[in-house]
Amino acid sequence: MKTLRYLLLERLYEWSKFPYRLLFKKEAAWGIPVKELLRYPLESLGYHLGCFLLQHNFTPEPQLEDHDIYHVLTGSGISVPEEIAMQFYLFGNGKRSLYLFMVLVLGTVLFPDHIKRFWKAFSTGRKAHPFYHLNFLKLLDQPLTTLQYTFKINTI
Repeated sequence: MKTLRYLLLERLYEWSKFPYRLLFKKEAAWGIPVKELLRYPLESLGYHLGCFLLQHNFTPEPQLEDHDIYHVLTGSGISVPEEIAMQFYLFGNGKRSLYLFMVLVLGTVLFPDHIKRFWKAFSTGRKAHPFYHLNFLKLLDQPLTTLQYTFKINTI
């Protein structure tokens, strides 16, 4: 059974998507459906993104496609603590944004019992070469393992 803290963060995320895209995202949406992603070579980032979306019954969020790429690259899950851990990973990797800081603060306050997980994700992100800023649309045909190796991305 989900507790109030899980439900609170899930609702905040749902409510924040539209204003976040409107205020902060300037990139165009990719417009690539899951079926098209699954046509990429089996070892490619694009194929693995399609598998991730299909596995979780997701559709690509316009202008937020990088978020799902981060899940694929870091091997992070989709539970609330795993989402927060992924943001700590990205913070360790050098990513900075108001949205990220809000997630870190709320996640730490609401999930103090996961602080070791968050610290480990932060430390792992620091060891990787910065990758958060890459144009992933241009890298969809690249092998996932090659990207992880090149940028020293270890899964969390």
